[in-house]
Amino acid sequence: MAEFKLYGYQEEVVERALQKENIIIWLPTGGGKTRAAVYVAKKHLETTPKAKVMVLVNKVPLVDQHYSKEFKPHLGSSYTLVAVSGESEEKDFFGKVVQRSDVVICTAQILHNAMINMEETKHVELSDITLLIIDECHHTTKEHTYNQIMACYVEKKLKGEKPLPQILGLTASPGTGGETILYKAVEHVLQICSNLDSAIVSTKNYVTELKEKVPRPVKKFNIVKKRPKDPFGDHLKRMMHQIHEFINIPSDFPLRQCGTQEYEQDVVLLEQRAVELSNRPLAQCALHLRQYNDALLINDTLRMMDAYRSLEHFYIPKYDKQFDGTDIFLVGLFQENQRELKNLANNPLYENPRMFELESVLLDQFGPNVESRGIIFCKTRHSTRCLNDWVLSNKALQDAGIEAAILTGAGNNITHMTMNEQANTIRSFRQGKLNLLISTSVAEEGLDIPECNLVVRYGLLTNEIAQLQASGRARAKNSQYSVVAEEGGPEVRREETNEYLEELTGQAVAQVQQLDIQEFHKKITERQKQAVDVRKAQENQKMAKRNRNTADSVQLLCRGCLKPVASGSDMRVIENMHHVNVNPDFKKHYKTGGQVLIPRTFEDWEPGCKIHCKSCNREWGSEMKYKKIAILPKIAIEHFAMKTPEGQTTKKKWKDVEFPVGNFSFKEYCQENFPDIFD
Repeated sequence: MAEFKLYGYQEEVVERALQKENIIIWLPTGGGKTRAAVYVAKKHLETTPKAKVMVLVNKVPLVDQHYSKEFKPHLGSSYTLVAVSGESEEKDFFGKVVQRSDVVICTAQILHNAMINMEETKHVELSDITLLIIDECHHTTKEHTYNQIMACYVEKKLKGEKPLPQILGLTASPGTGGETILYKAVEHVLQICSNLDSAIVSTKNYVTELKEKVPRPVKKFNIVKKRPKDPFGDHLKRMMHQIHEFINIPSDFPLRQCGTQEYEQDVVLLEQRAVELSNRPLAQCALHLRQYNDALLINDTLRMMDAYRSLEHFYIPKYDKQFDGTDIFLVGLFQENQRELKNLANNPLYENPRMFELESVLLDQFGPNVESRGIIFCKTRHSTRCLNDWVLSNKALQDAGIEAAILTGAGNNITHMTMNEQANTIRSFRQGKLNLLISTSVAEEGLDIPECNLVVRYGLLTNEIAQLQASGRARAKNSQYSVVAEEGGPEVRREETNEYLEELTGQAVAQVQQLDIQEFHKKITERQKQAVDVRKAQENQKMAKRNRNTADSVQLLCRGCLKPVASGSDMRVIENMHHVNVNPDFKKHYKTGGQVLIPRTFEDWEPGCKIHCKSCNREWGSEMKYKKIAILPKIAIEHFAMKTPEGQTTKKKWKDVEFPVGNFSFKEYCQENFPDIFD
């Protein structure tokens, strides 16, 4: 077993956990929270009869990372450890896995699924666990899976049910919950403590040692002036104004300034309003205005050509798929202006000054004979791809020896990285084959990324927790944390606000820590009782909402052309996850497209082809093959409007629809569709 020593500050923060108390360890990124948790787990296993340790993480890559890098080296020779995620076969008999293991490391969703699944091989009770470690526990709020698990814990605690596991939370910052006043920030910290049924601890006696081990980077604002002329952006705004005039925007629905997040919010609501009013021309114009606004936002942070290509990607497939006069106008408007937009986007005279500043920041840190590592954090997966393309095509950056790659979240969508791609990228970065990651927020917390000389925040507006975690990646000696932003822009204001909120978090935690133990427990118990009452009321409201309409009184309309295509009674749900249409007549309304590629396999189903509306080509979802037999159209409700007795409405998620959806019966489906099998 590997030698196991803690720094003084780590020994201090684990002290109460070793006494079996529920605690939250608050240490900065790079402070060794996970190592401290391994130490607590080791002592727990040594001293607790029938000990069962479960480690919960909120991102799939962290399962293997914690298993191979942290827990297995110190516990693997004496105890049975297993790592389980959605990628693992073990999830299908998770109850058995927990029974035969000493330490289980898994995503929170795996545990939550096992808690509500009553099959013997899959079911897990909280009483089966003796120590529950929750990584990045500041997420234990609202509807997060962590909080759903802890809500069950709290209800059992208030009923006096035993045994319950000891709780150990880990966080780099509990944050303020968006509050800017001290007493409200204190309330937020108390609520986190209440949700986790834990006190929060930090080092008091070893602050100097912690600062030496986890130095803060030098922060620098790299500010650029607004570009003096922006003919490309101006041209886009003129085109948007033509759309405004074509559709005659309702006077009671004023739109705010083009090229802002506020305008995007406005046109999203405008499209919803239009669908509810069955006003297809207005709905389509709103969708297209959003694309132009996205292009303006891209133009603000990236290259003009990136903005132009985003529009080209949206419009070119529509050239031969126009549904009515509105489509003809919208597609024609782009076609008429396409050549001019492309010429403007290619003119280096008006290029984005932020790109030149970013180039300068990178060249200050990288050079042919300089060993540096850096991360650029940006907002979207699209931004990472555009910036990576820019780095690869920039001669000065290539001459400086920059080897870049993107790092985005893993998932099933084609725009996500696969788990293997993500792991290979981090491995190459660790080995020095890559020296610059261009990342979304996935690299801010948790992932085992080496110390960096440079962290750049580019076009980001995030909270104080994300900012703190991003800066914590710059841990090399004399490292730099840079904010590249426009003078007087929202990014600078947000950074300054976050600095204030970081200080406020420290003050709020200090106030909570100063409460005597009886007062603290009284306060969190009060909040726990309130939370239980609120959850029950919300559950009743959800149930009433779900049963507001009968399924057969609801019609589903394609959100693109507003044609009725299905009844609510046609819908079934599989495993509380896949919403499928079981009416064979539904096939008359859609056509199939390309195969959906998901880089993993599933126990009972496999993906099929994308499906689109036959009339207007709106994407609806995809087919799935269930249990090797049933070919079922799986639809996303965001692509449909619902006509109910109360009027027309739209929903983003199936959980919000206002009619009940029955469970799918495989036997009934086979009896109806393959009667010969049952003769």
